[in-house]
Amino acid sequence: MLEIVISPNKEFYNEETNKFTFYPPTPVTLTLEHSLLSITKWEAKWHKPFLSNNKMTDAELLDYIYFMCVKPSPENVDKRLMLALSEDNIIAIRNYIEDPMTATFFADKKGGRGGHAASKVVTNELIYYWMTAYQIPFSCEKWHINRLLTLIRVCNEETEAQNNPDKKKMSQSEIYARNRMLNAQRRAKMNSKG
Repeated sequence: MLEIVISPNKEFYNEETNKFTFYPPTPVTLTLEHSLLSITKWEAKWHKPFLSNNKMTDAELLDYIYFMCVKPSPENVDKRLMLALSEDNIIAIRNYIEDPMTATFFADKKGGRGGHAASKVVTNELIYYWMTAYQIPFSCEKWHINRLLTLIRVCNEETEAQNNPDKKKMSQSEIYARNRMLNAQRRAKMNSKG
């Protein structure tokens, strides 16, 4: 979770009093969680996948931050607070969203998020399906999404390893040596030099 403090830093015009006031009137602390639950709420509103390479508009980002609120809950947060976020608040939130939240790492970068094909569109329903398939409790929907996706990828790789115990992983040099041997055999068979 991430805690941020929004200081009274935005000037708003109050039409009732005909005066400019700072908002919020006093500092406000928000507790945020970048989770599957937040993504689900955001996708329900915007009708597009959150986990994509498409750049978010400012309105979409502010809505996502709103849906990330855990304390107070989004229903109890004045949406004007999103407009009062400072640049430092936004940077802290972006850094938190990008944090892997785990010590687990994978040797290769192929496979995209969660170890599944990068070309596949990943929505909250697909992640819930993976949770169901790997018997991950739904209470994990409140975990940081990067941690949850790492767990799903670990489950996927362990399942594949259990289903293919005899599958030997070849090193890059072994692959090159095998390919040279196969090419030599094909050239000999076809009486070719190239």
